Amino acid sequence: MRIKWLKKENISQLPKTAGVYFFKRGREILYIGKAGNLKKRAKSHFENKGPKDAFLIKDTEKVGFLKTDSEIEALVLEAKLIKKYRPRHNVVWRDDKNYFFLAKTKEDFPLIFITHQPKKNERIEYVGPFVDGRALKQSLKALRKIFPYRSCKRIPKRPCLWHQLQRCPAPCLLFSFKSESLKKNFLGQTKKISGQNAKNLFNILKGKKTLVLKGLRKKMKEFSEKAQFEKAAEARDQLFALKRVLAHSRVLADEFFQEKINYQEIEKELRKVLKAKKKILRIEGYDVSCFQGKEAVGSMAVFIEGIAEKSLFRRFKIKTVAKANDPAMIKECLLRRFGHPEWDLPDMILIDGGKGQLSASLSAKKEALLKKTIKLAALAKKENRLYIENKKGFVFLKDLPPDLGNLLLRIRDQAHSFGLSYHKKLREKKLLK
Repeated sequence: MRIKWLKKENISQLPKTAGVYFFKRGREILYIGKAGNLKKRAKSHFENKGPKDAFLIKDTEKVGFLKTDSEIEALVLEAKLIKKYRPRHNVVWRDDKNYFFLAKTKEDFPLIFITHQPKKNERIEYVGPFVDGRALKQSLKALRKIFPYRSCKRIPKRPCLWHQLQRCPAPCLLFSFKSESLKKNFLGQTKKISGQNAKNLFNILKGKKTLVLKGLRKKMKEFSEKAQFEKAAEARDQLFALKRVLAHSRVLADEFFQEKINYQEIEKELRKVLKAKKKILRIEGYDVSCFQGKEAVGSMAVFIEGIAEKSLFRRFKIKTVAKANDPAMIKECLLRRFGHPEWDLPDMILIDGGKGQLSASLSAKKEALLKKTIKLAALAKKENRLYIENKKGFVFLKDLPPDLGNLLLRIRDQAHSFGLSYHKKLREKKLLK
């Protein structure tokens, strides 16, 4: 892996992809940082008039960069390189309370947790240090969906919400078995899954994603050869999900989405994609969250000229759909939303989903007899496919201009997280009854 260097006057030549950037004087590396957009992040140091940036820019002669395939990989690579070079402008490393380690206990059901100060303990393994705790937590949030792990210090006697959300292998279920043979079988399977998930998680955050991907491919092949097709499908789903997470997860704070956003350029590109004649200033994102159809909720995220207006976000408790049916739930959300004439109508609606959800939203728009023209699109999690009304097939988000693709991802993710938080509250209330 070779660093590419530019004179600081040529900083505009940096790519707009994820990666790690460097500031250097002579042979000394002064500062190392990570970004979802290398060009915007590195340039922000030159635009910031704070004293720290002023000293850094004054000392800098060259700017370097290493591209990564994802923001998670940028986070991991930054940690490795700061540990290796110890740049003097990365002052956060001088205070040992400001960086983060991920810890894993060496037991049957490994406990995963974040700590500031690792202790010498043969029963605990660490990976790190990481400078950005927020990015580390976001990475874990994304990876936990693929590799569920235990996060409780003591194993409870009853399953918690993490198990119900399928984010934990739930060794606590062991207490619910009365039959010794069933208990023994469950114990063996859960130990294996818990250990493998924790190992895969650590390998990814050590920068060994290739090893994990190869392992999943091998498992899938072995299960197929043994005609264990259900297990082969599980390995396949993990493999595809990991590829999506590593390619598309947003875990870094992105300067692109601050008030300086150049929405005018993005809006032009968006109109081209949607074949829209009128300006698109207000975009609403929708998603639904439920568990087997229960405690189902819908969410509406509102973005005006590319900026999230959280005071306008809304939630809908699903009332007319009893079973797990995302398209029907989306339709209910939109019909109820269109029933609020006091809310400004959007110029575009982005649904979290695929063809079924887009079809449901078109049906809702037709039933509402709206006078305003609203463009509809759906963004599926599978390979981030964008489905657009009155357009055959789909568009891969990666084929769109990066700034536009990032905005659409942010809208979908905001709608998803807003709805999921409400769904969790409803589930917690029900568990406490």
